[in-house]
Amino acid sequence: MTPALRTGRLHLDPYTPADEDDFVALFQDPAVSRWMGDGPATEAEDRALFGRIFTRVYAQDLFDVWAVRRDGRFVGHAEIKPTEETGGHEIVYALAPEAWGAGLGTELAEALVAYGAAHLGLTEVHATVAAPNTASLALLGRIGFTHVRDLREDDGSTTRVLTRVVRPAPAPAG
Repeated sequence: MTPALRTGRLHLDPYTPADEDDFVALFQDPAVSRWMGDGPATEAEDRALFGRIFTRVYAQDLFDVWAVRRDGRFVGHAEIKPTEETGGHEIVYALAPEAWGAGLGTELAEALVAYGAAHLGLTEVHATVAAPNTASLALLGRIGFTHVRDLREDDGSTTRVLTRVVRPAPAPAG
């Protein structure tokens, strides 16, 4: 079961069915969707994706995925999941454009890395970023991710694989 997480300014909570329109609006925003997965999808595809969060991801406890809120308002999406492309756990996040430029992406990425170390026992965390997405590449570089290799996509584009080594949190004394 995906737990709720808190940072200084963000609340990460499991999605509820009431989040569907916010989720779809985020993924339909061209400024966001150009960097997500295989790029922009139809509204119907994004609604189906949202449905699979409940019917597959949460139902089968496949990985952790959250709605991201600031001051009670939906501002983004976050997940940490095992992927073949990275050979480990990958962080995935997206913020609505109105939340850009305030350091929330850094706060969110750091929270996902910390969760991976503390709750999943990970010793490294990965991210995949489209090569032209210089803002995300810079953000991840600032918080300790390093470029380890490139993936050539079917459309000829390049995706950068980045890795950050982390130390699992020590077990509580007791």
